[in-house]
This record gives sequence, C-alpha cells and structure tokens, in this order.
Amino acid sequence: AAQGWRLLVAIADVDALVHKGSAIDLHAQVNTTSVYTAARVFPMLPEQLSTDLTSLNAHQDRLAIVTEMQVDADGQVGSSKTCRALVRNHAKLAYDSLAAWLDGTREMPAAARDVPGMDAQLRAQDAAAQALRTRRTAQGALQFETFEPRAEVEGEQVVAIRQREHNRARQLIEEFMVATNICTAQYLERHGGLAMRRVVRSPERWSRVVEVAKKYDETLPAEPDAKALEAFLERRRAADPLRFPDLSLTIVQLMGAGEYVIEDAQPGAPVDHSKTVAVEDYGHFGLAIRDYAHSTAPNRRYPDLISHRLVKAALAGQPSPYSVAELQALAEHCNRQESAARKVERSLRKSEAALFLQDKVGMEFDAIVTGKNNRGTWIRTLAPPVEGKLEGAGPQLDVGEKLRVRLLSTDVAQGFIDFAPVP
Repeated sequence: AAQGWRLLVAIADVDALVHKGSAIDLHAQVNTTSVYTAARVFPMLPEQLSTDLTSLNAHQDRLAIVTEMQVDADGQVGSSKTCRALVRNHAKLAYDSLAAWLDGTREMPAAARDVPGMDAQLRAQDAAAQALRTRRTAQGALQFETFEPRAEVEGEQVVAIRQREHNRARQLIEEFMVATNICTAQYLERHGGLAMRRVVRSPERWSRVVEVAKKYDETLPAEPDAKALEAFLERRRAADPLRFPDLSLTIVQLMGAGEYVIEDAQPGAPVDHSKTVAVEDYGHFGLAIRDYAHSTAPNRRYPDLISHRLVKAALAGQPSPYSVAELQALAEHCNRQESAARKVERSLRKSEAALFLQDKVGMEFDAIVTGKNNRGTWIRTLAPPVEGKLEGAGPQLDVGEKLRVRLLSTDVAQGFIDFAPVP
C-alpha cells in the first residue's frame, strides 16, 4: 500500500494462566525452553497449556498481548503501541501450503479460503513483511541460509530427511516477530522499566570473518560492519548457492551465540547502556538493530514470558514484578539452558540421520566437502541432506569440492556417520 500498513501482532498471554511463582511457573523456569526432536517435543509448559489453553488456536477466544505498528511503505515502523486484548484466530495455516499460494504455484489453502476477506488480508501481510525485510536488509541485517535438515518419523522409524525451505510464509512470520520484539524492547525503555534484552554482540572474532572473505577474493572493513558483511553474503549466495549454507554456518559460528542481558531504565531518564554492556556491543549485530527483547514465544521460551510480565506491569502502571538481581540470575540461567537444549537438539539430529542411513551401508551418494582440519574431512550428501566424516580422504580434496562417496558405517547412539570416497 502506498500509505503503508496498520499491523497488529497478537501473542498469547501465557502469564494470564501461568502466574509468577506458581508451581507451573517454577517448572517452566527450570526448563526455560522447549526442546525439539523429530520424534517428540519436550515442552517448557504442560501440553494442555502450550497447545491449547495458552495457544491461539483457530476459532477460540484467547487473551493476548497485542502490538500495533504503523509500517510505512518503505518498511519503516513509524509508531507502535501495546495493549492487552481478547482475540480470535480465524484460520490455522501451514507454512508450505501458504507459501505455495503466495508464490502462485498452488491454490489458496481451504482454511483461508473459507474466511471472507482472508485473500486480501494475507496479500497485505505478505507485502508488509517484504517491505520490512527489504528495509532490514538495507540496514545490514544478515540473511543466512543455514543447513537445517529435518527428520520425518513414522512410528519408530525415520522415513526421510529433508532440508527445511525458508519460504515466503516463514519470512512473513519472521518479519512480524522481529518487528514485535523490537517494539517490545522500545516500549519497556520508554516506560522506564526493566527489560531482558536479547543481544548478539559485535563479533570479537571479526578478524576471522575478514579472513574468510579473503578466501573468496573479497575485502571487508577492518572493524565490524554489518552492511558490508551482508553485501558479501548476498554476493556469495548468488555465486555459489550450493555452498552458501556452509559459509553461513562459518559466519554464524564466528559471530558467537546470542545471549540475554538485563537493562534497567529509570522513568523519564535516558538509558545509560554503558552500565549494562558496552555501547558499541549493545544490540543484535545479526539483525543490525539495538533494541531487541524476545516476546513472541512465551509458550516455549521463558524470557518471552518474563517480557510479557514486564510489559503488563508497565501497562498497569505497576512496579516490575522482578528485581534486578532476580532478572540477572534468570538471564544467566536462561543462557545456560538454551545452550544445553541446542546441544541436545544437535546431538539428536545426528542420531536421527544415522538411524535413517543404518540400512543403507554400501550405497553411494553425491556429496560436497564442507570442512577440513587436523581432525579429518567432513562432507554433506546432497540427497538426503546428511553430514558425516570422510575416511581415507586424500590431501588434494578441498572444501567445496564435489565427489561421489560410499557409506561405510553408522553409529546411532553416538550419531556418527562415516563415508569413503568412491575411486
């Protein structure tokens, strides 16, 4: 729309049923996050809550925290406000079928087709999301494409492994969630309250990022520069899409993990960020923004539930339900638990791949070399998308080379998969 869009994002008010200090809250506080595997989800909250009572299910009235944003035609959020509301979800949609409709390759999903006006609503949402994305990219937000294989399980068997496609429907939700998280952080800052910020600091290993770029005959600035890095990534995506996920992973690892930190703002006073983390390191480097607080997944991430409690207190003109000391301890705990959960998920993905391949020993696959160091050589098969170690690799093999490999062995318990080059 030439005049922009009025965007409303509703997130379930989990705190309405999970009160601070209750037994369920303490249970969630221990977990801090849901853990996802192909066969089973280990939820942060009991499933009756996370998939029903505190979930925005179709055709059900639910309490929510709503962020209203005015998005300009160029993707800039001009103003925003936050409120509590009772909302109703009119259609439950799936990413892939919606993306296919947006791309014009499939008809509109039946759940959306049955709702009058949903066609225009979804087109408007897509246009707003693309405008937000274009602006973020121009500001230096990094657009990665990481290797994300997902196992499909039937009963006790892994029947397939597929790379998850990052389509327009996923982009739509991602852009709205990013915009909402930005507005949440800014709302708490405006109202002088505590906030649990999500930060990705300016990379300490930027010199290694510069070295990676040099391998592609590219030059990056000596100091961290998100715009320059994104431009480099976009050129590599276009030049070599097959290897781009591996480059993305390398850059992500060099940037370092995200973490939660506490901001304490005083009502009516400017925020002195130097009292929490260094000014130049504050914010989310990967998103090229300063203000960011997780608030869009309170069913599965405890920091989001904390953000909602802080927002609700600010809306009611009440003091923070948490002390600075409480929040600092919770931030440290959430950081530890997030790291542990991701390790479990990575380990399980390796075991899922090994289980899928265990009856395929001796078969041959097309592959690409993804890594090489003093511990060995690693490859990724193209179909199915699986990573493993290459035994007997000659010194002439280099990262990025394509080759034919034979599956030697699998170890499901350890998550090991070994291949050998086909002569």
